[in-house]
Amino acid sequence: MSEFACHRCAVVSDGSSAVFFKYSEAAEAKRQFEVELSGLTTLSKRAGILIPRPIAIVAAENGWLLIMEALEAVERGPRQWRQIGTALARIHRVKGENCGFEENGFCGPLYQDNTPIQDWMTFYRDRRLLPRLRAAVDSGNIPSAVVSKVEMLVPRLPDLCGPEVTPSLLHGDAQQNNFISTAEGTYVIDPAVYYGNPEIDLALIDSFQPMPDAVFDGYRDELPIDSGFFERRDVWRLPLYLAAVAIEGPMHLNRLTDALRRYL
Repeated sequence: MSEFACHRCAVVSDGSSAVFFKYSEAAEAKRQFEVELSGLTTLSKRAGILIPRPIAIVAAENGWLLIMEALEAVERGPRQWRQIGTALARIHRVKGENCGFEENGFCGPLYQDNTPIQDWMTFYRDRRLLPRLRAAVDSGNIPSAVVSKVEMLVPRLPDLCGPEVTPSLLHGDAQQNNFISTAEGTYVIDPAVYYGNPEIDLALIDSFQPMPDAVFDGYRDELPIDSGFFERRDVWRLPLYLAAVAIEGPMHLNRLTDALRRYL
């Protein structure tokens, strides 16, 4: 199932029961998996969201395995898409005092600084956008001309980020593959939790693959979406696209440059 994740992973079954394995050889693999399970627990306890049952983190040859309950996915129709939006809104109903989180974490293999800051624009710039830009530069996968465009956008952030909001609990990596539709409802996986602007999650959910409007309809069943969100959406996608360039390569540059073009 590695086409769905940045780790090698698989569902393993003996015919009567099944478990999900995720494997990592990263130097910080054990800590990354511990943070992932902590994030899932946070979403379950604070927002009442369905999560797969954790089983163990175990040492393996040259790396570590994360083992969890295997979920039986169902084909998505309008009801299942709507449930994804509803689950996301229920996460966002949980509010915090500052942007950030009580512990730092990871988004995929990249370190995520969650040191709290009260102001969202400052948090977004200093904890998300600029660190992802540095990671892309360090990877050697981003041309200097594109780096300059990101740097040109930074001074415009006060005008682009919209109204200040009360920080909401976020999934943090709310791409659609991180929601699993089952007969019991929507399960959430692979979080990178922190408190911040809920528009971040809404922007990421269809950042790589289109989704039907039923997702946003389900969200609106629980919470409103600000009328300016769709104008700001590509601003919030920039750290994700920079991370994709850093981790997977320059094949993601077109998405990044298309998003930048809207604001420069």
